[in-house]
Amino acid sequence: MPVPPPGSTEAGLRRRLTSEGLQELMRELARSAMGRRSYRVYLVGGGTAVLLGWRESTIDADLYSNSDEIFRDIQGIKERLQLNVEFVRPEDFVPALAGTAERHVFIKAEGNVSYYHYDPCAQLLSKIVRGFRQDLQDAERFLATGMVGAEHFRALVHEIPESAYAGYPALTQKAVMDAVDAFLARSRS
Repeated sequence: MPVPPPGSTEAGLRRRLTSEGLQELMRELARSAMGRRSYRVYLVGGGTAVLLGWRESTIDADLYSNSDEIFRDIQGIKERLQLNVEFVRPEDFVPALAGTAERHVFIKAEGNVSYYHYDPCAQLLSKIVRGFRQDLQDAERFLATGMVGAEHFRALVHEIPESAYAGYPALTQKAVMDAVDAFLARSRS
């Protein structure tokens, strides 16, 4: 039996998330939103990179919302669109940065759902700490586009109290600060 081509939806495989697929996902979430209540949905990681044109596609849509109610039909939406969706935010992997709530970047409103790029500084920290090639390429784009200022970002990371690392046993304050400083030094050269 032939092997399905990459990106195929045959044999239960999901398609890669493109900008068009992300727009479809946003429309479907808005369509399924209940009542007149307003919702906020945040794009994280690859979704931000794809929507901003930094890359053509990503494996899944990383989403976050303060209200799980917005995701009540997510299984149906995933099946209809043949997309992978994960519920994550940077703070699942790295300590929170001061002022995150004020740095989300508005994308658009679709019905009663407002879409935002999750705080670019928080996304940048998460990508640097993960350190995969694609993450570091995205991290470079946060700086190159001016979405994040290097010195402001460095100051935010250095302000994370040591006690905040207690919830992240694989991380140490020194290792995170060293990784950030090394990344920023490479970015300048």
